[in-house]
Amino acid sequence: MFWFGFLGNTHIPHRKNTAGMAAEKIAPPGEVLLPMSQHIGAPATPIVKVGDEVKVGQKIAEASGYVSSPIYASVSGKVSKIESYLRPDGRTVPAIRIVSDGEMTLSDDITPPEVNDLESLVRAVRESGLVGLGGAGFPTAVKLEGVKKAKIDTVIINGAECEPYITSDTRTMLEESDLIKEGIDTLKKYLPDVRSFIFGIEKNKPECIKKLKELFALDEAVRVATLPSLYPQGGEKVIIYNTTMRVVPEGKLPSDVGCIVMNVTSLAFMAKYLKTGIPLVERSITVDGSAIKNPKNLVAPIGTPIRALIEAVGGLTEEGGKVIFGGPMMGQAACSLDEPITKTTGAITALSIKESTEPPVTDCIHCGRCVEACPVFLNPTVFSHALGLEGKDERVARLEEAKLGLCMECGCCSYVCPANRPLVQNNRIGKAEIREYKAHLIELAKAKEGR
Repeated sequence: MFWFGFLGNTHIPHRKNTAGMAAEKIAPPGEVLLPMSQHIGAPATPIVKVGDEVKVGQKIAEASGYVSSPIYASVSGKVSKIESYLRPDGRTVPAIRIVSDGEMTLSDDITPPEVNDLESLVRAVRESGLVGLGGAGFPTAVKLEGVKKAKIDTVIINGAECEPYITSDTRTMLEESDLIKEGIDTLKKYLPDVRSFIFGIEKNKPECIKKLKELFALDEAVRVATLPSLYPQGGEKVIIYNTTMRVVPEGKLPSDVGCIVMNVTSLAFMAKYLKTGIPLVERSITVDGSAIKNPKNLVAPIGTPIRALIEAVGGLTEEGGKVIFGGPMMGQAACSLDEPITKTTGAITALSIKESTEPPVTDCIHCGRCVEACPVFLNPTVFSHALGLEGKDERVARLEEAKLGLCMECGCCSYVCPANRPLVQNNRIGKAEIREYKAHLIELAKAKEGR
């Protein structure tokens, strides 16, 4: 199934206020909080105890499964507590709190990994703690491992950065282009069947496009695709189609159509880790929004509280109405300024009370704007109607028939809805209902087998 043109047709404000600002490294905070779940998959398992002295880059939690990722100390100091942390998505996970000694002493265990084939590359990337730094948080080693199981011919480097405000990937492309080049060279060396490397970048980043085109001008295997500035250009299925014209079917992975997708900052970090052996302990973050006094790009230890980042940019211009992990389209609201940034936090967006106040919700007027805005041609009104059906069997059947599983929760439908209806939230409720229903069926089947 193919469509003409590009997927995605929603125009949103860019507000790339910090695109020209180099990332500034901040002083280590007094303490960090490191949740054991900073990625898709199983939470990591702590391997330190309260009172232990730790150094930067020391492993403090082991990956607990195939789809999991280790956690490393981002500051040197002492483990003060292992506690429960309520994530923005409502899940409670263990977290390790470290009181910083202010020294940022590197662990003696840090050494560049030996890589000489795909197997050792995957092993190194797994040990680095790298997950998708664009926000999805899928362990990168699992993606690379997929090369052994599927015929991958194309690697897509996601530099779209389509959310308003966020420019941390932009700064990576401008400041760390040498690492990006080394990352591509590494993938070319150990992924011999891959014939095409495509950078997908929105056209509102002309400096990035120019720099990467110059960087790879003599490399026929690398192409820089200039994409329209239409949200959600950075969505995985969207960028795959818009750069290759390949469609990832419902329930399938990019590898099923011969692709893997890597965020551009993930690629640069991989190259840096192979040179230095320093695992993922810090990241670049955009701090911006209508309530931020002096927007900046910062480099901060993972686990840094939001409060420290806001203080580093001069504080707020007014009382913040909402503070978001990520951007305003797909980000999640923070409950407190004491909450920590994680591996997947590309931005902290602080909005004014005026911008955060939800307008009144009115009845659906059946205008069809949500259908027109959906990048994968779903009908959100059908999902809302299905959730109102009386029987759970009927609700789930209707939701699945309407392809709710294809929804990427990009927020386009809610953004364009003149009735201000909570369409994305409805879709999340529907997905949760499908998961619960299927889990219930599995439990019933197990009980039947046990009789």
